[in-house]
Amino acid sequence: MGAIFRREIGAYFTSSIAYIFLAVSWIFTGMFFYYTCLVTATTDMSGMFQTLFLIFVFLIPLLTMRLFSEEKKQKTEQGLLTAPVSLGEIVFGKYFAALALYTIALLMPFVYALILSKFGVVEWGMVFANFLALFLMGAAFIAVGGLVSALTENQIAAAVMAFVAFMMLYLVDTITGVMKDGTLKNIVQELSFMRKYYAITYGVFNVSTIVFYLSFAVVFNYLTIRVFERRRWS
Repeated sequence: MGAIFRREIGAYFTSSIAYIFLAVSWIFTGMFFYYTCLVTATTDMSGMFQTLFLIFVFLIPLLTMRLFSEEKKQKTEQGLLTAPVSLGEIVFGKYFAALALYTIALLMPFVYALILSKFGVVEWGMVFANFLALFLMGAAFIAVGGLVSALTENQIAAAVMAFVAFMMLYLVDTITGVMKDGTLKNIVQELSFMRKYYAITYGVFNVSTIVFYLSFAVVFNYLTIRVFERRRWS
């Protein structure tokens, strides 16, 4: 898995996707930091973090669109599938490479928090809670995007379909608001990413919430493995 991880990290930087992803995410982070903290002269960074959820809904498809679709397009998929590594190592190697790059993007708020700490008191508990919420959300979304990428060889189509899937998860609360069936509504509400995300940002560390995000990531990575198992023997 280590070899796949290193290969994928290298591919991100040689294709410039890493630079674009990091630059755009840091530009938005800096912009929101300026307007919510510097302009208002406050050390409260919660306003900046609240907007980052939606920003990464748009940006994560950029990370995942080429995970597997590029292999199929470049005709390197069969070579990868017949390499002396398991399908799990291939899928998780690529997954952790995308997750590592995403985590690097999340480190910038800590830089801003250190700057603010020189001028006032920073609520580090809130900073770490928001980092954890964004990390768990990203871990789940990247797994979903990986599955979408495995189902198509077109990167643009993979990005669009991943974005649609993310928006559906993002809008679960809106969807359940118009549902009348109480039982079905309660079931669908359990898939609410926003509700669980904001619970963590408010300091409500519910183990079931963390398990939800991690289980989501594991399930979708498993489904990606199954896609390649069928493709290997077809």
